[in-house]
Amino acid sequence: MKRILSLLAFALLLNSCDDGDLTQEDISFDAVTVQKCTTNPLLYKLKDNESLIFEATGITFPTETTTQTLDISGSNRVIYRFYNNKVTGATICESIPPASPTVTDQWTASGGKIVINTTAVKTNDTKDNSSRITGYNHNITFKNITFSKSNGTQVYETFTFGDYVVSATALPLAFTKVLKQCSISKRLYDKNSSEALILDIDQTLIVNAATPLNTPRIGLISDTKNKLTYRLFSGLLTDDYFCNTTYPTTPAINEEWIAVPGVTNNSGIIEVTTTVYGNGFKHTVVIKKAKLQKGNSDFLLGDNYIYGELLTTN
Repeated sequence: MKRILSLLAFALLLNSCDDGDLTQEDISFDAVTVQKCTTNPLLYKLKDNESLIFEATGITFPTETTTQTLDISGSNRVIYRFYNNKVTGATICESIPPASPTVTDQWTASGGKIVINTTAVKTNDTKDNSSRITGYNHNITFKNITFSKSNGTQVYETFTFGDYVVSATALPLAFTKVLKQCSISKRLYDKNSSEALILDIDQTLIVNAATPLNTPRIGLISDTKNKLTYRLFSGLLTDDYFCNTTYPTTPAINEEWIAVPGVTNNSGIIEVTTTVYGNGFKHTVVIKKAKLQKGNSDFLLGDNYIYGELLTTN
């Protein structure tokens, strides 16, 4: 009897060792950083002799706060691989991968959903409480993902792939602070060759009379009165753009950010201080605690953003 039991134990041991070289029965890359190939759309994680690869051929990573849900498919593949030696980025990304290490086993996702939650990455300046967007974080999760493997399937109801961060080109906001005003619409604008900050100002705020000390004229940003718009253009911007009844189609707008409506004594406040200046007047316009928004993304101009100075004559 003892001999029979020994033979059975030995047989079980042999069977347990005959599942191929992939002994890992669960995928664990939680503490590993997502990387991206520079020459192809592969995102990947590496850990010793394992790799988790997400081929995102059919995915656009947006530069705005949003959520995408897509199917795992032939163009959006997920693959888990096991190698006979330590794996590096060259093994994943090179068009002709190195001869070693070699793949000893592979799990391929055969179904499931890809959920990508994109949020803005911001830097904050505590001196003036302004913020600027420096990138976008794409948090990638697989839902109900099924891996086909050599000895069956592995299903995860929720599998977190990780965060893929893309840097954003900083908005220049490189203005002269010398304001110009359209003669009919009274629209204010500050511009350079590729960007503009436009204020469709309430005409009662620009008056050729000095304001009392520490008593500026005050208005609130709204969608109709004191509308504040930041635009970034793809072509050369000139003064001819601003004072038409409708804006021309060229140069084309690359980005448009619109200030959210203000709240009395709290945010989105326009202050105009007027002083006598030679034979005319100087109007200093300050924008307080304005938030500019594009889609679901936003940034703060700051507590006291000096929009600029406008010179007028009687």
